[in-house]
Amino acid sequence: MANLYLINKTYGENGLKLVKLDDDAHVVLLQDGVYFDPHRLAGSKAKVYVVRSDVEKRGLVDRVPEDVELIDYDRLVDLVVENKVINFA
Repeated sequence: MANLYLINKTYGENGLKLVKLDDDAHVVLLQDGVYFDPHRLAGSKAKVYVVRSDVEKRGLVDRVPEDVELIDYDRLVDLVVENKVINFA
């Protein structure tokens, strides 16, 4: 079971600092957290996801890096069930 970090803009800075210390992290950028640059996690082993509807609402679909997975809410629920949630949203 990995740690799943739910990151939005309000408390996201704190979450991103912790992710860098976690060798088994999954990160979901949601709501205004999609504005964070996923490359800030370079050097970490974190798998990064963004919620598709949040990216679409902000017109950022064409700016999502290839190594970041776009997910829907069904996949988000799967991740929540499969992992230990650490919420920064």
